Amino acid sequence: MVEWSVLVVVLGLTVVCSLVSTRLGVSVAILEMIAGILAGNFFGISTTGQDWLPFLAGIASVVLTFLAGAEIDPVAMRKTWKASISIGVVSFLAPFLAAWGFTYLVLGWGWDASLLAGVALSTTSVAIVYVVLVETGTSRTPTGKLLLSACFVTDLGTALALSLLFVRPNEYIFLLIAAIVAATIFVPGLFRRLFSYLQGRSGETEVKVIFFLVVLLGAVAQLAGSQAILPAYILGLALASVLGQNPEILRKLRSVTLAFLTPFFFINAGLDVSLAAVAAGAVLVVALFGVKVGAKLAGVLPLARRLVGHDSAYIGLLMSTGLTFGTISSLYGYDSGIIDRTQFSVLLTVVISTAIIPTLIAERWFHPEESPT
Repeated sequence: MVEWSVLVVVLGLTVVCSLVSTRLGVSVAILEMIAGILAGNFFGISTTGQDWLPFLAGIASVVLTFLAGAEIDPVAMRKTWKASISIGVVSFLAPFLAAWGFTYLVLGWGWDASLLAGVALSTTSVAIVYVVLVETGTSRTPTGKLLLSACFVTDLGTALALSLLFVRPNEYIFLLIAAIVAATIFVPGLFRRLFSYLQGRSGETEVKVIFFLVVLLGAVAQLAGSQAILPAYILGLALASVLGQNPEILRKLRSVTLAFLTPFFFINAGLDVSLAAVAAGAVLVVALFGVKVGAKLAGVLPLARRLVGHDSAYIGLLMSTGLTFGTISSLYGYDSGIIDRTQFSVLLTVVISTAIIPTLIAERWFHPEESPT
């Protein structure tokens, strides 16, 4: 049941964050997460009894992931495949090994708990990267296209690691694979004909069909014991060329998502942060934050300098962000008994911190000066 007073507060926060973002030139996603943290810790707003908020946040994360895939330029990805794959693989592998080794050898966490920490801290938040790139107009630049492509590789590695190490898919996994393959092969052609047929007609049928397919693949993924984000990303990538030829449809999708769904995702993420838990485990939070971001930068910066030659700091910092897959991995580990509540609180705080701090630094001091191609 929706508690209207909470909904009013959440929507009010989104308006305030948008106004402040325009004034300060700071990404609205960062401000919405900070607003969620403040609302949860000082004003008594929580997700307890508010099932609609995590539900909308979950839908937002999946649709954002689809949009990020749809923004990837297949032609540009083929041109920069070496840089995209190299940066993406290192962006996953370096923090995974660093966090796993640090929590196991230094902190004394168990084998499974340390592996889970490695997975949770290996991610790059495609949701954060996508929103920041769109807000700043960088998504259509060479740097933006490279970042989205590299994010896909990193998150693919994270999703595979979580699935292979911990998740036990059921017999429906073959149905999910078949659905992904069918969507990749057949959906682009069907959508070309659909868009041509519906051109100029009212009702926004194209947008409704896309939302339906994203949710359908998510339902199949859930049935298979997997996560909805990966098939949504692949579907977005498969439709990237078609949507690139129909920019008005992409604009409508982006408007609905960023104006309404996205704020629930970022504010909900902030509500999960307990400042008391952060204070109690401050040393661990700082240490793990340094391990993740340090490993990301140590791995990505040299590659970006050698393979890209410009904006290496911006690329390294945005590749250091984490949110969606990191939160999913942490929640999975806690619900499955792999990590305890203290470890969960520490990991979740680190994940949220990496969503805010590297993004803020990148946007404030290292924003690229490029013209869209």
